[in-house]
Amino acid sequence: MRALKLLLCLAVAALTGCASYHLGSTGGVVAGERSIEILPFNNQTLQPRLGDALTQSIRERIQIDGTYHLATRDPGEIVVSGTIKFYGREGLNFFSRDVATPENFRVGLTTHVVVRERSSGKLLLEKDVKAHTLVHIGDDLASAERQALPLLAEDFARDLVELLAEGGW
Repeated sequence: MRALKLLLCLAVAALTGCASYHLGSTGGVVAGERSIEILPFNNQTLQPRLGDALTQSIRERIQIDGTYHLATRDPGEIVVSGTIKFYGREGLNFFSRDVATPENFRVGLTTHVVVRERSSGKLLLEKDVKAHTLVHIGDDLASAERQALPLLAEDFARDLVELLAEGGW
């Protein structure tokens, strides 16, 4: 009898403990109610394909997050654009036999992001967003950077979509 009461108490606690939880934005907007359009990001760096990687990662992250509906055919209510201003790498640790050659890099970028409401043109967000990832060089720096590009784009997309989902503009 005691075990049954304990089980009943646990079931009630589990059901009521999540009663106020809901998916999507907590700013009073129903998840997926508003559409968002992600324009291709302008790459002002010398790193090839960086703009495409960021744009694609943001679109994928928007779909995973669910706060906004990704506008693919029609214009979105909210428009996100960005310009990649900086891409760079910094040596973190060096080979013991050659102190001038890095073994690992920290790769980073800075992107100026602008978010506007399409109907009114109202500026919702204008901010520099940074991202970074670590790259183990191995035998070929160019190959290592190419492999790290999706990780860098995912880090950026995660931070940006979190800003958008919070909606505290």
